[in-house]
Amino acid sequence: MREFTKAQKARHAVREFKTLTDASAIRGFYRPCGKMGKALEQCLRNLSPEIYGSMNDPRIVELKGLEYVIDRLPKGIEECNRIILTEEDPFKNDVLKPTIPLKRRRTCYRVGQNEMCFVITRGLSEIYDILTHMTFLVVEARKIHSRMTDDSGNLTIEWSELEKSVGLQNQFSDAGLDQALWSLSIILGRPYQETRDAFHYLEANQKLQGSNNGLFHLIHSLGQRIEAENKNRNDAIIVYLTPSLMRIIGQQEYEKKWAADIKAQLIRQNLHHRPIHIVSANLHSVLNVLYGFAALHNPGHSPGSNLYDFFHDLRQHQDKIENFAAAHGFLGLPDRSGAHIDCQIIDTYQLNGLALHPELDITVPESAETAPVILVIDYAFGAQAFEIMENLLESYVKNGSTADFNYSSISIMGKAGILTGDKGDIMLATAHVFEGTSDNYRVDNDLSPSDFPDTQKVFAGPMVTVLGTSLQNRDMLEKFQTDWQTIGLEMEGGHFQRAISAAIIKGNAREDMPIRYAYYASDNPIKTGSTLAAGAMGKEGVKPTYLITKVILEKILSNCRVLKSIQ
Repeated sequence: MREFTKAQKARHAVREFKTLTDASAIRGFYRPCGKMGKALEQCLRNLSPEIYGSMNDPRIVELKGLEYVIDRLPKGIEECNRIILTEEDPFKNDVLKPTIPLKRRRTCYRVGQNEMCFVITRGLSEIYDILTHMTFLVVEARKIHSRMTDDSGNLTIEWSELEKSVGLQNQFSDAGLDQALWSLSIILGRPYQETRDAFHYLEANQKLQGSNNGLFHLIHSLGQRIEAENKNRNDAIIVYLTPSLMRIIGQQEYEKKWAADIKAQLIRQNLHHRPIHIVSANLHSVLNVLYGFAALHNPGHSPGSNLYDFFHDLRQHQDKIENFAAAHGFLGLPDRSGAHIDCQIIDTYQLNGLALHPELDITVPESAETAPVILVIDYAFGAQAFEIMENLLESYVKNGSTADFNYSSISIMGKAGILTGDKGDIMLATAHVFEGTSDNYRVDNDLSPSDFPDTQKVFAGPMVTVLGTSLQNRDMLEKFQTDWQTIGLEMEGGHFQRAISAAIIKGNAREDMPIRYAYYASDNPIKTGSTLAAGAMGKEGVKPTYLITKVILEKILSNCRVLKSIQ
């Protein structure tokens, strides 16, 4: 019998995980300790994602993976055995306050002592993301629980020490903390220094953001949750997916409200007849490139010798820049739909007379009728990208009247995993290949390596659009490199391109409209120590982020006459 290759096994595991997750949604629930839960766990084990490191090693607890997951799940998730995924916000007008994870924009509510409610507003990708993280947590919780007692069934010395540490609520002396971390490192099977690093990482986020309960509490609660499940089946972890969840996702309710709100605002500002350029990006780089220098241009703030050092320093002056921009054509649009995507509208005609950084080759339009309007939309999440772009490109219909918009270009800027280089490099998509399906979309990218300076590494080629950040496997990605010559992987590009292609076919977008895809490498998922679990890029990400922003803005404003005057 012919054996599958490792890459084939990994691709099969991804398909099976997706099928089981979809089946769980139709069924309405699953228990990690039940058949469906164990099947999901086995898929994740077979896949052995690089981001979850040592998940499959029963001797050690995966600390970097835990840090990554806890940053993306709500505070207190380790204490809950009832997880509810619902399609609408049940507490929107209630006194109950939402809990927002540190590094994932999702609305969650802690309902009572043991229950957590997730409001799914970002499509199927959000469901896959949550269930992947929950499955990983259960795997690690079982490892932790196995260290709770010895062969005789008595609590180990280390677990007794952990219970004391939890009781102290982090009120340790220096020597006491060292001893507590040493005992914890034995439970985790990790070196003392790694345990200490994890403690300080979570502690810093706890103090600054209140986003977690700290390492001691986390490990103790995960172990105790499995202990409670073993003693009483009624205490077993269960994930509910409400019956109308899949229906509401298909209807794109949140994304329709989101797009309607934006288009209504463009009409209200009388900007809908102007050339509109959509830019999917973060909410600071376009703002800072266009307004940063003028907002701070005075004797106390020189541009400095390095353009990207200047942009990095602007992060300390965001309030001042936003206030200045608001008086010169900038309008912030906080999300009101629940889609978790804020937007910005920039009328470039009102840039007239403003100072631009001398290293920018950006021209300012003289004509109010033809001056571009830039619509910046914050990052979508996975399949949500299709829904927001599809609804945004459609005509706006209200009270029987129809309004069309002059969409003139679409630029997608984001961070992605790289397969051919290192963190900080730039990738330009020539196609998007969907993971796990036969769908692929060629891209006539208006960006090319020649648009960037020789000092910056730029790769052009196909990109893989993946199911989730945590469902990646080294063998599978290397196979994509070999078969498709892919240069990187991301979660939204293929979905955006699918919506754009559909809009062109339906007549909602021009076929000759420039499309731009540029990504900076935030991680290398096939390089140990360089995955997303290794942490944020920090200042290292400033140059590629602002370099891409600079090139996109120069493309958008390239046909305008130069009119620069410094106030």
